[in-house]
Order: sequence, then structure tokens, then C-alpha cells
Amino acid sequence: MDSTLACLAAWMPRQRWYAAKGRPPSLRLLAWWDLEAAPDHHAPEGSGVPGERARVRTFLVADEGALPAVLYQIPVVERATETVTADPDHIIGSPVPGTTFIDGPFDPAYAMALLELISRGGTAQGPQAAAVGRPSPGAVTAEHPVARVVSGEQSNTSLIFEGAGAPVICKVYRQLHAGLNPDIELQEALAAAGSPHVPRPVGSIEGTWPDLSTAHGTVRGSLASAQEFLPGVEDAWRVALRAAARGEDFREPARALGAATAHVHVSLAGCFPTRKPTAADRDATAATWERRFAIASAEVPEIAGQHDAAAAVYRRALEVPWPPLQRIHGDYHLGQVLHSPDRGWIVVDFEGEPLRPMAERTQPDFALRDVAGMLRSFDYVAGSLRLGDPDRADAVRAWARGARSAFVEGYAAASGGGLDPRHPLLAALELDKAVYEAIYEARNRPTWVAIPLRAIARLVERPTPVA
Repeated sequence: MDSTLACLAAWMPRQRWYAAKGRPPSLRLLAWWDLEAAPDHHAPEGSGVPGERARVRTFLVADEGALPAVLYQIPVVERATETVTADPDHIIGSPVPGTTFIDGPFDPAYAMALLELISRGGTAQGPQAAAVGRPSPGAVTAEHPVARVVSGEQSNTSLIFEGAGAPVICKVYRQLHAGLNPDIELQEALAAAGSPHVPRPVGSIEGTWPDLSTAHGTVRGSLASAQEFLPGVEDAWRVALRAAARGEDFREPARALGAATAHVHVSLAGCFPTRKPTAADRDATAATWERRFAIASAEVPEIAGQHDAAAAVYRRALEVPWPPLQRIHGDYHLGQVLHSPDRGWIVVDFEGEPLRPMAERTQPDFALRDVAGMLRSFDYVAGSLRLGDPDRADAVRAWARGARSAFVEGYAAASGGGLDPRHPLLAALELDKAVYEAIYEARNRPTWVAIPLRAIARLVERPTPVA
């Protein structure tokens, strides 16, 4: 397997889902399993191998150059080199002469085997690991499907299957964690509760593999999930950005989005346990806010002088009663919502923040954290337009103010408990999110750092989230 690992190590740093940018991986093969591939006609005419049966294998490799080690799922289709017609961008390499590895999602042999396992069930067994397909009750999939890969994803790879019947989108998790992925857990629970604001689940794949943390025993976790694919939808970021660019009033769509968000939160509170915040929760939250602001002050000196004002915002939030903690989306913004002409707003991608450990992502949290995330997202729509055309600053700021206010109004009306738009906790959560954004933009998109910097200045001066 040394040649296979060397091949993967040379290819992985070029992939969007590889976590350690700028560093070559230090790989250890943990386990693998094979999927049954039907004979196909991938080979070109005249190659002498019509109906070739490719080998479809999924490798689990640990990058031990990271602390803690990161576990990756790498599906591979192995074909005779003379038969390969794949795009060079999707070829992993040739670990042995005469054999070529293709990135699995970009080869029909893996795509069809994946859909078969996820929609019909079964087990794929390998040394020290297994993958088990778990179809959702009553789910249907496209007949004679053709698969295509969704472009632009950061931490996963998704395939859309379309043919006769119901289209499906399947998400393959590239970085693996022990435990049930909340993307599967929450969407299945919401769908079972009858929520109209999530896609209907089709199925999932669960795996077992050796425990990296202890080197003893095995752990169980999520490998892939599938749900109905909704043709003709747009994500809310594009919808909002187009409206803002045209100067269109977005208050009614934002109000409807606030109501949909509240309905999802109410359903989650009914599906999963809630609990009262404790003194330990307050201490941990205060420490997180303070630590993040300290990091931001060191990396973005422009905000260092606002420490005392920010501390006052956080202090006010710590002094008021807190609502119960519950399961939430965890990474909520306009890019995580789809607009369907028939069904309105549809919430997707319940994974939470991908870089957080799975155990943290499944803990009860503030529903207001999702609200704050969406408020920041509206601000980003206006900020991105302002960067391109500074003369429109007043117009896009007014657009964002109207959208943010309407979102909170819609949320308050549908939540059952109401929502004070001046709630100190909401102000603190939005401020903390803006501080996080300042760190991110300084590291990755310095020309965008002005967006969170303006938000921080506004929030510490007048901590009213919708102002």
C-alpha cells in the first residue's frame, strides 16, 4: 500500500476538502472496503475490454501530520490505464504501472454503487471497517439516473442523480468524525415531524472503523447522506444579493425566512431535549467571547481599542435571563437556505461548523445563535455590494436594515415566545460572530475585513442587532 499512500498524498493537497492547506499530508492507511460495481461500458470502443468491471474501493486514511489527526474518506475507482477517459483534474494517479486511480465521485462506477447502497441498503465489508446503507422509509430515487458532481463545495462532495422519477442529491463526507452527523440526525427528525422547511431524506450510510483516539476498539460515524433534490431552486444568498443589487424591497421574503427559521427551531425543541443554562454555561460562554476578541485584537489591530466597549456588550448579555438551550442549525446563513417556488424557504446543511468536533456540534445551544448568523449574512450582502460600488453605501445599508428588521419580526411572530430585537444576548452573539468574521477575513480575504469591522463598530456603539 505504500505506492497507494504516496499517490494519495501527492493528490490530496490540491483538493478543496483537504484541511491542512500548504502542508503535505502524513498519511496512514486505517481501513478500506469495496463496493460492488456493475459491469459498465466506460472503456472506449476498440480497447478490447468492453463491459469492464472497475474496482470501487473506499480508503480511510489518517493525516497524522495534523493535531489531532484528521480522518479522510477517499473513494477511488481503479481502472486499466488504457481505458481511462476521465478528466485529468479528477485523476488521482497511477500507483502501479497499467492502473489508474480516479476520484470516485467523478466516475459512474462509484456513483451508481453509492446510490445503490444508500437507497436500497446492504453492507460493504473490508479489513477493520464496514459501510452500511440505511434507506429512509418510503424514499424513492430516480430510475436509470445520471450523476453529476456539485462544484464549489469546501468540506464534502455532493452528487446529483437525475433520471426518470425523483432526483436525489447525495453528500459524501470527506472528513470523518465519530458519531451521527447532525446533518442526518436533524433533517430526519424534522422531516418525521412534518416540517415543510427541510428536504425529504432518502437514506444514509453509516460506517465503523478503528478508533483513532485510543488505538483500541472501533467507532461508528456517518459516511454519506442523501435527500430529495429540488430542481429550479436558488440559495438565499443569490436571491438576496440580486434583490439588493436591484434595489428591490426584501422585507417580505426576509420576514418569511424569519418565520421559517422559527418554525424549524420550534420543531427542533420538540424533537430533542432542551435544558436550562447553568452557571458553567455562562462562564464557558464568557470565556469564549473574551478569548475570541483577544485573538482578533492581535490579528486585526483596528479593533483592539474597542475591547472595553465590547466587554460591556458581553457583560450586559451575561446579566440577563437566558432562554433554554436546544439543538440548532449551528452554521446558519443565507447560503444554507434554498428558495423553492413551490415550497418557499428550505433549510439545508445541518452539519454545524465543520471544523468543530462532532461532540460539540450536537450539544444544545442558543437558538439566537442561528438568528445572529442570519443577521450577519444580510449584512454581508450589503457589504459585498458596497465593496464593489462605494457610492451605493447608503442604499445598501438601508436595504440590509430593512431585511434584518423584517427577519427578526418574522421570527418573533412565529416563535411563540416572541423576540425582543434589543435582547442583550442577541447583540452579544452577533458581535461575537462579527469578531470571528474579522479573524477569518484577515486571514483569508483581507479586502473583505471592512465588512465585519463596520459591524463591530456599530454593535459596540449601539448594541441593537437590527439597527
